[in-house]
Amino acid sequence: MTYCLGIKVASGLVAIADTRLTSGTEVSTNKKVSVYQSKKHSIFVMTSGLRSVRDKAITYFKEVLEERDASFNKLYKAVNALGEQVRRVAEEDRQSLNAAGLSFNLFAIVGGQLENDTEHKLFLLYPEGNWVEVGDGSPFIIIGNSGYGKPLLYRSLRFDSSMQDALKIGFLSFDSTRVSSNDVDYPIDVIMYEKDSFQIIEHRFEKDDLDYVGKQWSALLSNSVQKLPMEWMDPVFNKIEETS
Repeated sequence: MTYCLGIKVASGLVAIADTRLTSGTEVSTNKKVSVYQSKKHSIFVMTSGLRSVRDKAITYFKEVLEERDASFNKLYKAVNALGEQVRRVAEEDRQSLNAAGLSFNLFAIVGGQLENDTEHKLFLLYPEGNWVEVGDGSPFIIIGNSGYGKPLLYRSLRFDSSMQDALKIGFLSFDSTRVSSNDVDYPIDVIMYEKDSFQIIEHRFEKDDLDYVGKQWSALLSNSVQKLPMEWMDPVFNKIEETS
């Protein structure tokens, strides 16, 4: 499984991708985010799904960028081009995948900014090649193992959050997923893009870099539970006392 998170706040984009690959009983590490940086063309792509179709689609997309990058002046045009390559791979591989009992399930998060974009953009691309754009109301997307990390994001993240807070909340979302699932793990790759900068920053964190943050968060959660009000439970425990 995969954990890839894309966040759009007013000041920029934050993205986090785990690196664990699981194939049967084999576990390995590999990068799930690709960055394309050229002058005022800043794009990153994160993917979830079968590694074989992912690698093929990304290879095709890189060729398209090499040949047609100058023709993309807005990010949605590059997303359309990636969607075309995803459909191409689906046509080429779907029959053999189905014969093997597998389904074509490639999802992608695409973020960045191109020269004629008025602001930074974030898109979710579906296996069918169509897409949706992230707006202000729900400023994040998760692909892969998405269930465990969403509650924290819904409760804590806002469009006007700072990039620092977005990264902090994003990490805690990843950590919640990691401790709840054995197919998501360190290292994690972090992408930062500040609005109108046309410069993507990449950084990789190992477990030793952030383990203390996760442990501190766990301690804070435990302490917070103890501080929650208790009077709302009185009707239940009064009934227990009455029957004992």
